[in-house]
Amino acid sequence: MNELSGKKWVSRFQGSNSTTTLSPTFESNVNAFLQSLKNAWAHVTISATQRTSERAYLMHWSWKLARALINPDNVPKKTGVNIEWCHRNGDGKIDRNKSIQAAKDMVIAYKMTNLNVAPALKSRHTEGNAIDMDITWVGSLELKNKKGETVIINSLPTDGMNSQLHDVGKSFGVIKYHGGSKDKPHWSTDGR
Repeated sequence: MNELSGKKWVSRFQGSNSTTTLSPTFESNVNAFLQSLKNAWAHVTISATQRTSERAYLMHWSWKLARALINPDNVPKKTGVNIEWCHRNGDGKIDRNKSIQAAKDMVIAYKMTNLNVAPALKSRHTEGNAIDMDITWVGSLELKNKKGETVIINSLPTDGMNSQLHDVGKSFGVIKYHGGSKDKPHWSTDGR
């Protein structure tokens, strides 16, 4: 029996926010970049690393349904995820508004309200080759790149969207998402 969609699904098929779940090479690169940031007194909050395909499915389709980009009865099924996207009225007809509201509740619970692109069904996250992290600092940031060279970042913004920081991350093989502000916290092996 399928269970109606809603925020209760967010606690299922948990993803990880630990670097230990990343692929070995990317884990090593990320940890080196994080150590450089830590040594420079930057504040880093990791929200996601490896993501199961089931979680990716729930995130992707809840985001699309919440934005009314798909009808609830057109969301494809996924083996092992017994979710019912179609909420119904008392007469058994699909209630599009209830279905969309349940998806919006999921988007809020997944903390995707500011995400401007649907989470991918198959992505660097499901491969263990991506990390979502918020990086901030106050004033100038003085850190070392992979070669051990000191880089002083005194340009704006003082967060993960700073292009000088992107260059430092790239030296470690941790590449900022190429889509700009559509997915601000996303870094991966190739920027996708």
